[in-house]
Amino acid sequence: MKKRYILLLCLSTLFIWRQAKGNEPYKTDANIFGHVLDKNTKEHLPYVTVQLKGTTLGTTTDATGHYFLKNLPTGNFTLEVKMIGYKTITKEVKIIANTTQEIDFEMEEESIPLNAVVVSANRNETNRMLAPSLVSVLDVKMLEATNSKNLAQALNFQPGLRVEDNCQNCGFSQVRINGLEGAYSQILIDSRPIYGALTGVYGLEQIPSNMIDRIEVIRGGGSALFGSSAIGGVINVITKEPSRNSGDIVHMFSSINGKAAENNTMFNASILTENRKAGIMLYGQNRDRQGYDHDGDSFTEMPMLKNRSFGFRSFLKTGLYSKLSIEYHNMHEFRRGGDSLKLQPFQSKITEQLEHYINGGGINYVQNSADMKNKFNLYASAQHTLRKSYYGGGDPVEVIPGSNQNQEVIDNLNNRLGSFGRSTELIHHLGGQYTRSMDHLLFMPAELTAGAEYLNNTLTDVSGYRTHDVDQKTHTASGFLQNEWKDDRWSILLGGRLDKHSLVKSAIFSPRANIRYNPNGKVNFRLSYSEGFRAPQYFDEDLHVDIAGGEHIVRVLSKDLQEERSRSVSGSIDFYHTTDNLQLNALAEGFFTHLKNKITAIDDPEVEGQKLVVNAKGENAKVYGINLEGRMAYGRLLDLQLGVTFQKSLFDQAQEPIEGVGGYREFMRTPDTYGYFVTTWKPATRFSATLSGNYTGQMYVPHVKGEGDPAKDRFASKNKIERVNSFFELHTKLSYDIPVLEYSTLQLNAGVQNIFNAYQKDFDTGAGRASDYIYGPSAPRSVFAGIKLTL
Repeated sequence: MKKRYILLLCLSTLFIWRQAKGNEPYKTDANIFGHVLDKNTKEHLPYVTVQLKGTTLGTTTDATGHYFLKNLPTGNFTLEVKMIGYKTITKEVKIIANTTQEIDFEMEEESIPLNAVVVSANRNETNRMLAPSLVSVLDVKMLEATNSKNLAQALNFQPGLRVEDNCQNCGFSQVRINGLEGAYSQILIDSRPIYGALTGVYGLEQIPSNMIDRIEVIRGGGSALFGSSAIGGVINVITKEPSRNSGDIVHMFSSINGKAAENNTMFNASILTENRKAGIMLYGQNRDRQGYDHDGDSFTEMPMLKNRSFGFRSFLKTGLYSKLSIEYHNMHEFRRGGDSLKLQPFQSKITEQLEHYINGGGINYVQNSADMKNKFNLYASAQHTLRKSYYGGGDPVEVIPGSNQNQEVIDNLNNRLGSFGRSTELIHHLGGQYTRSMDHLLFMPAELTAGAEYLNNTLTDVSGYRTHDVDQKTHTASGFLQNEWKDDRWSILLGGRLDKHSLVKSAIFSPRANIRYNPNGKVNFRLSYSEGFRAPQYFDEDLHVDIAGGEHIVRVLSKDLQEERSRSVSGSIDFYHTTDNLQLNALAEGFFTHLKNKITAIDDPEVEGQKLVVNAKGENAKVYGINLEGRMAYGRLLDLQLGVTFQKSLFDQAQEPIEGVGGYREFMRTPDTYGYFVTTWKPATRFSATLSGNYTGQMYVPHVKGEGDPAKDRFASKNKIERVNSFFELHTKLSYDIPVLEYSTLQLNAGVQNIFNAYQKDFDTGAGRASDYIYGPSAPRSVFAGIKLTL
């Protein structure tokens, strides 16, 4: 099945390039040319995007800062000029046949992007300042400054977000939004929900940073926009699109506390046809990390990791107002933790070994009307994941070729071989959307959006210790409708979504309401109400932890299982101030989420070794707090960004987080305070220095009793809840650009992550350790050096 999808995507891409060659430009001989300058320095700016707004026609300035648009359609248009780090400029222009015009631009620096475009606020491209709901954006500059190699590392630098590792053996991670567990965070690729239950456990590390154009984050319930699992919020990964002929290659070497090494190589290549009717962005990554043992007990705290990814995003401009895009990604990852990493898994005391094969992609077609009042969008996406796994522990099996093994050895070997497993997940997603812009509806200009989607998920899991294999098939049919009344001062949005999930009897309705008020262009007041839901599913992080802990269990969904629901309210103040050289941005966001019908797994009293997935009574919860974020930019010299979250996450009734230990209303592994900062100093054009950090406050962490000899290994003597200390990580990166050839740059960079080695000091040790007793920073002190060639 997956081979068919790969073949379809490749054939579609070939079709795009063939069509692009045959597309003839308009024969009007109406042309526009000019140059783009920096307003302060008067230097020409290369690679600035120049676009006829609302159409597919555009170009970029060349290396000398000049541009040329030829054979343009006649009529009245808006010419838009934009570039990262500068204010977007628009000019009205009347295009006349057989006429050539010169239009020049001078751009002002803007380190804090006021006019950044986002799509996650209302499913349409919207100026971030005018968006009805608050959207936080992580761009390429932040990814590079923080030396983030993948999505998991990047998400640590956003308010309200915290990425944590949950296993010493396999190193799986999850992202918490406003304190809620990873299962409540919806991960999207180009606005499509193709990351399911299987990829949700390890997927954050499998998305390389060089495929990312930007990351959009919405905190709070988002099911009215994107469906199931958007209870805590939505993380939308927007992939890179080709804009000019260019390329770069990066290699990074890291030494992890002097005990393990990591090599990471990435490349990007952007290619466009001469008439700019088609383009393709290629990317790839190869990551190789040795297993890391922090405390010298011969068992890893960070698993061995081999990751390879490759993908592309391509487009064809099928007309003046239409565009077809294709995205494809292929990932292969092997990770293994425990002991004796060079031997077969059954020859170790404990091994967790995962091998993933992921193929995914999507097709998106957009058609606008000539008056820009109507927009049609059709899309389809899919992802297939194959996981080969081994979760096993016990006495190592010594297999001697050619010898007769006694029965005890054979029984032990058969038991260990039963720990191999094979899981697959196939997700299909189809949808369509229509948007109508109206100059006046009742009392204001308005934008109406309506659409329908279908999501199919097939999950199978085969393990040697199970009597019956897992075979779960779900499908969801959805419809959504919203209307936004808006102008520069006001935005009022009302909308909702109806989802019919195959495992839930009744259709699920998720409403939303948003109000934005901008009295003077410098401050935004927002008030939002939204609901989220999480549909029942077999596989999630909880099941993974049970298996990783050595429990041979079977999970069964209760017949009366209902969806988990949330109601979220948030209010924010977003303030901007700009002088000649200084830009300031301050944000305060208060939030409250009520969670009910919590889905959890309990021991089945009728079947030993079986857990029932039910809606547990008494596990309703409240999450509330405030996110604060500030940013200051002083010209090119200094850029400072910081954020902090103060919150409470409490169950309505006291819980028993682990067997025999109860009386806690607090969420486990959730600090009341956490935050980050990133500051970049650029005293010269070619040199920059970045200092960044992460703070994690005190929190409660479950500590399960270990198994083994207490005189030899360190572990908890009984089940207990630990109140762990706070952590502060400090990182630095230095980079220097060297011009080479005519238009190429060679960058040398180096730095230290977690400078003061703020790393957990009380890991359990030995084969009987509780591998999920892990908290704090994901890695100890690491020294890195890299090289980047940009063409």
